[in-house]
Amino acid sequence: MLGIPGDVLADYGAVSEPVARMMAEGALEASRANIAVAITGVAGPGGGTRMKPVGTVHVACARENRAVVHEMLQTGDIGREGVRLAAMECALNQIRMQMS
Repeated sequence: MLGIPGDVLADYGAVSEPVARMMAEGALEASRANIAVAITGVAGPGGGTRMKPVGTVHVACARENRAVVHEMLQTGDIGREGVRLAAMECALNQIRMQMS
């Protein structure tokens, strides 16, 4: 996962704000891009827990010389495709905001 330290994964889990932020930063650093987005979440149909139910998604966007932005979604169990669509819409909105 783009160099996410094991202790971060152990402390926060793969579906978390710190991991999403680190993934976006890692993707930016590992590429020639000047903007990168990372999404981590539980799209379902299974895999949710009491603390991170299906529909929990973290989206982060990193851009050169800007602070990383993050948004957490709680879509509920709206189906795998619905969760993925909501995450994509959030990611595209973050890119748009970072470009302005």
